Amino acid sequence: MEQHVIAAELSAAGAQELLAATSSAHLAYNAEDGTPRVIPVGFFWTGTQFVISTATTSPKVAALKARPDAALAIDGGDTPEQARALSVRGRASIEIVDGLVPEYLAAARKSMGAEAAAEFEKACRAMYDQMARIAITPSWVRFYDFGAGRMPKFLKELAERNPT
Repeated sequence: MEQHVIAAELSAAGAQELLAATSSAHLAYNAEDGTPRVIPVGFFWTGTQFVISTATTSPKVAALKARPDAALAIDGGDTPEQARALSVRGRASIEIVDGLVPEYLAAARKSMGAEAAAEFEKACRAMYDQMARIAITPSWVRFYDFGAGRMPKFLKELAERNPT
């Protein structure tokens, strides 16, 4: 997918709302044994990469080092009219950092008040000597807004053939 298409998908108003409103996603990758995994993760969007932070001993670190292709799904909305999703594919790069990954704290601050975030940071600094910074650079992105009719092509064609 060309970079201008990726940028257009990510700049859609609903996609920007999802990126600003949540720091949770589902990460898909192939485990070391070659079988697929989908796990909930926290993330922070830097504007160019999705950053996931974790313990250096997490199974996903070794798996993504061996097979860096990954996918993320970020969704929101409690009704069919509000349903939105951002689907991302890309390659992960991994860096081991001393202390805490800055984006880890930034992601936490999205869902916490100042006092809770300070306590969270204090607890994390006591827990982690090092963290793995997993950065996924998008190579393919789609934003879906089902209530607005922005959906996969096959669904749109099906709906047009079979109106209700």
